[in-house]
Amino acid sequence: MAVIADYRSEILSLAANQNRTDQMFRRLLNFANLQYAACLWGLMPGSVGDETSPFNECSHAYLSAMQAALTHLRELSTDKPAVEALISRIDADMVLNRASFVMCQFSGETFNTASLVIPNWRNVISHLPSLISLSIVFLAAMAGILTVLFPTPTFRQRTRRPDQSSIPADN
Repeated sequence: MAVIADYRSEILSLAANQNRTDQMFRRLLNFANLQYAACLWGLMPGSVGDETSPFNECSHAYLSAMQAALTHLRELSTDKPAVEALISRIDADMVLNRASFVMCQFSGETFNTASLVIPNWRNVISHLPSLISLSIVFLAAMAGILTVLFPTPTFRQRTRRPDQSSIPADN
């Protein structure tokens, strides 16, 4: 599935240029996009390659949907050479990366486009890369909030208007 992740933008670009779609194709793309957002846009480290990641099953779901959309696009597309060329490049990369021979633990699982697969939030604590990433985001957000709520005196002086001078007026 890591190879599919590398080609996600190209698959979406091909899908966006389709003149003819059907309900199944739109449902697959919609599920893939919703699932991608539910997996924090693929930004968590190890979400695709690390099977112990709490985001692995979630990522596998959106990548499986992308693969299914590409397969459906093969039947549906009016621009078959472009679709076939992309599928050939993906197949070649899968062979080079031995991805076609290695199956993820979630490969045999079926996914229903009516329900999202959410990350296993309880396992974030035991998965160090995920814990560090979420901690950094949390600390950065808190620093931003504190900066807005409690600006430093130097910041207040730099943002004063000229008519708010701290020099007392001569009377």
